[in-house]
Amino acid sequence: MSVIRLPGDRSVRVNPRTLAVATGCALLALAAGVLTVGDGDYPMSPAEVLRTIAGAGTPAQDFIVNELRLPRVVTALLVGSALALAGALFQSLVRNPLGSPDILGFTQGAATGALVVVVAGGGSLALSGGAVLGGVLTGVVIYALAWRGGLHGQRLVLIGIGAAAILTGVNGYLLTRAQHMEAARAVLWLTGSLDGRGWDDALPLLAAMAVLVPAVLLCCGRALHVIEMGDDLARGLGIRVERVRLIMLAAAVLLASLAAAAAGPVAFVALVAPQVAKRMTGASGPNLVASMCTGAGLLVAADWAAQRLFGERLLPVGVLTGVLGGGYLVWLLAVERRAGRI
Repeated sequence: MSVIRLPGDRSVRVNPRTLAVATGCALLALAAGVLTVGDGDYPMSPAEVLRTIAGAGTPAQDFIVNELRLPRVVTALLVGSALALAGALFQSLVRNPLGSPDILGFTQGAATGALVVVVAGGGSLALSGGAVLGGVLTGVVIYALAWRGGLHGQRLVLIGIGAAAILTGVNGYLLTRAQHMEAARAVLWLTGSLDGRGWDDALPLLAAMAVLVPAVLLCCGRALHVIEMGDDLARGLGIRVERVRLIMLAAAVLLASLAAAAAGPVAFVALVAPQVAKRMTGASGPNLVASMCTGAGLLVAADWAAQRLFGERLLPVGVLTGVLGGGYLVWLLAVERRAGRI
């Protein structure tokens, strides 16, 4: 463990392996993004892509890169990192590797908000707003039901699973009420897709993460490590446990809802990325930064694979992450069962 001195007699403890994993995953995610931007019917080399992003490309290259391909890749990077951070926060909050907005009902709540907009005949902007509002309202309801002198992880999981089941039924009913064209658009969104994503989808999420990520790291980073050792120890060290948990839950719900607004409820990235990051770093605690970098790389790689590995039949990225994440969930349940934790 290394100590980095900051101005004002402050310091930060850094695990070299965690730093190396986070840096490596971030570089791999950016490299995958550059390769993805250069791939397609109009192929470009990585040097041409970087030159075009820097403003030195031809008009054709500038249009293809900056207007068509780069917004999709940036959206994938942001959505992957937002979902991974939300998943890491949820897993730390409930102290369970199965903690994820997919399982706890928050993704289904965002889908309900979006489907209400679809049935009402709203446009894409209203759909995104409905997804955020639905996710936030679901978070408020689950928090209120799970609160009993404190926020206990097991209660949150059980209530979240129940809410997910109820909202799944509501979403099925809303789909039957939509017109055929609107229902087809809603099904594509519910699958999780990056098709046609532009700067209007990426920039709101970027602005939100510019606020939420520093707030989470500054307010909850050290406190999360201590809380995982036990509430009594954390309170003895002066940490306001319930306040930290409320900030964690609010940030995780907002991140998951905003990610769903940008690309739909992409499945299992929030579940898988924090666990992959934790196994690579070998460190205890939530591994927030490493999880973000891992999630960004996973979603960019999955989007490239969904576009290129199945011939002319382009898959929504949520199909591929759902298949891979479902397999990972089965494996994780088997591991937890053998360990006697479930």
